[in-house]
Amino acid sequence: MTDSVTIVGKVATDPTQAQIGGGVSVTNFRLASTHRRFDAATGSWIDAGTNWYSVAAYRQLGEHTKASLRTGDSVIVTGRLRIRNWESNGKHGTSVDIDAEAVGHDLRWGTTAYLRASRSSASDPTTRVADDELRPASGVGDDSIAAADDADTPLDTSWAVTDTTSDVVGSTPF
Repeated sequence: MTDSVTIVGKVATDPTQAQIGGGVSVTNFRLASTHRRFDAATGSWIDAGTNWYSVAAYRQLGEHTKASLRTGDSVIVTGRLRIRNWESNGKHGTSVDIDAEAVGHDLRWGTTAYLRASRSSASDPTTRVADDELRPASGVGDDSIAAADDADTPLDTSWAVTDTTSDVVGSTPF
């Protein structure tokens, strides 16, 4: 059984990428999560210990992680927790690993620019969607941007999935 966790921390090592069985790519990095607490006696915040995690991101998530993260970045990682014991050269210990399901920058501490990867080149995270493909939805954002949108160009929704299995009639959204 695996537990899902979300950890907020800092990237401690630059992500490295490797190939595993079947040609699947995996990107690994270490994540440090330092807990802070307020010390009433001194009137200041102090570090109360750091937890260390080994993070593995597979396939396209790993490729995007490798292209996006650097040591020191504040991130949020969600994934499946694995705790395992290890032994090597007479030493032993416990490793806490996360198989990442989602990785992103923590926007409390800075900004980032999101660039969606092109579907036709999903295996190459450096290929990006052209700016004219990233048009805002009608009525969203700055009026000058929406006005510049060509109304005669149909919106490509070939990627959208429609749920036709619902048999609920007259339901109200939350």
